Amino acid sequence: MIKKHVTEQTAIFFSVTKWVFLSSVVGVIIGAVVSFFLKSIEYAEAQQSSLNFPYYFLLPIMLVLTVWIVKTFAPNAEGHGTEKVIEAIHKKDAKIDIAVIPVKLLATVMTIFAGGSVGKEGPGAQIGAGTASFISTALKFRKSDRKKLVICGISAGFASVFGTPIAGAIFGVEVLIIGVIMYDVLLPSFIAGFAAFTTTQLLGVEYTYYDVRFYQQVALDIPLILQVILAGIFFGVISDILVTSLSKSSKIIKKLKFSPYLKAFAGGVFLVILTLIFGEEYLGLGMDSIKYALIPAYDAETNLPWYAFLLKTIFTSVTLGVGGSGGIITPVFYVGATSGNWFGHLVGGDHVALFAALGFVSVLSGATNAPIAATIMAVELFGLEIAHYAALSAIISFLLTGHRSVFNSQKLGMRKSDILDVEFGQDIDDINVSLEMKEIDKIKKMQDRLRQKRESLYTKKTPKK
Repeated sequence: MIKKHVTEQTAIFFSVTKWVFLSSVVGVIIGAVVSFFLKSIEYAEAQQSSLNFPYYFLLPIMLVLTVWIVKTFAPNAEGHGTEKVIEAIHKKDAKIDIAVIPVKLLATVMTIFAGGSVGKEGPGAQIGAGTASFISTALKFRKSDRKKLVICGISAGFASVFGTPIAGAIFGVEVLIIGVIMYDVLLPSFIAGFAAFTTTQLLGVEYTYYDVRFYQQVALDIPLILQVILAGIFFGVISDILVTSLSKSSKIIKKLKFSPYLKAFAGGVFLVILTLIFGEEYLGLGMDSIKYALIPAYDAETNLPWYAFLLKTIFTSVTLGVGGSGGIITPVFYVGATSGNWFGHLVGGDHVALFAALGFVSVLSGATNAPIAATIMAVELFGLEIAHYAALSAIISFLLTGHRSVFNSQKLGMRKSDILDVEFGQDIDDINVSLEMKEIDKIKKMQDRLRQKRESLYTKKTPKK
């Protein structure tokens, strides 16, 4: 008995030691690579003002170049990144072409420089996963270890771009299968996330944190809790609109029988026209608009139009649909924060910044099916006081978005209602949702009873001849 116990503990000790070392090394390497990526974006954005014309006039040309670079050198770098990594883990034994790293980096920087409405988190995760895949292949790791290391790469990529090491690490694990967290990868993912985040800080990457501390002296606020529940429902609808818009626009653009380069050019021209009409606030990362949405005193009616989240959805859908390279998470933050700001003005009171912060994480929760990571992110970005409100809103949004996601390669591991019939293990984009047969039988029996009652009432009312 003692021998068995010692054997078990010794094996666990060596396993933990192995993954502490591996995930630390991989996290540091990914942190260095992602730091170069983030610094490149920062430099590109700084060069926009040096042009003798509006930088977004370059969009048609840059989108065409981006499509050519991706198609020529690394087709798997297409899209917003994360879904390709999830697909590689589920279907390709976590093997990722090393060419994805430089191609994704260059294509994303080019897209953001020209004003394409994309984010940096997806490419960061793809770069991290690609780096981990290359290391594991070079060292000839077995398939199970390679998968685990690539998941660590996703977490490290997210943590180093988000600036939230705990939420980033959880997000990398939670986003793979809806409703399932792989606990065997938690420790190495946390360590890789912390190592990558620490490395980026040492290399001079700066992150934006929001000093929004809400209700330190309020123990219980029933009216506010009811408003937060309503906000969760609202953010679930916004998440559904965002996911549906991205999916539908991508399918419509793919069906157009034109050259991909012509689509990219036309899409760029369309975005330039929209920018001339509505302004530059919907281009690029949009971090300024997110920051403004989270300021309580900011006048949304004059500076941040209520429809900002709808325009950002259109800009992002077109940019990604015609072949722009970049992530989807930053646009999700933008949509969440601006729609939350609008909701805060609708319900009135002094809670505008709170609802903007709740929207920031709740639309992330609904659109990506990651309520735990979203709640932790709220704490890391906005402070502990928001935790209970964020958890409530994020989970409601997650449920009400339904069995949909911005990541088509996510696997389904749960159903969001016990009266729905869904098939587990399929890609989120391929599932069929229907009522369970027993629920259908209940509805039919109820209809039969109602029909019999109507017939009975009709018989009583009809006079006998």
